[in-house]
Amino acid sequence: QVQLVESGGGLVQAGDSLRLSCAASGRTFSIVLMGWFRQAPGKEREFVAHISWSGGTTYVRDSVKGRFSISGDNAKNTVYLQMNSLKPEDTAVYYCATDLGKGKYEYWGQGTQVTVSS
Repeated sequence: QVQLVESGGGLVQAGDSLRLSCAASGRTFSIVLMGWFRQAPGKEREFVAHISWSGGTTYVRDSVKGRFSISGDNAKNTVYLQMNSLKPEDTAVYYCATDLGKGKYEYWGQGTQVTVSS
């Protein structure tokens, strides 16, 4: 199993920046992908970004590309989501998750709330 703990959320104003962190523990040697997702009130959870844990290849959804970036620190077993120029529509609970090579995100964190005021 892998345990994931997110941190870094909060209440900010439009245009501000936040950096979310997700610390992994447990079977971290099995991690293939680390991803960030978000779920806004009344909406489906959506993919935001992921990073390949071994090669560092990243992918960010088009709607946040240029504002959000994902990075990882293998030594600390931590993945980050840097969010710049935040907009009210970025308000959501942000979750990190991990894929251990089975082609699906099996393990999820508890989420961290990001609220962007206009």
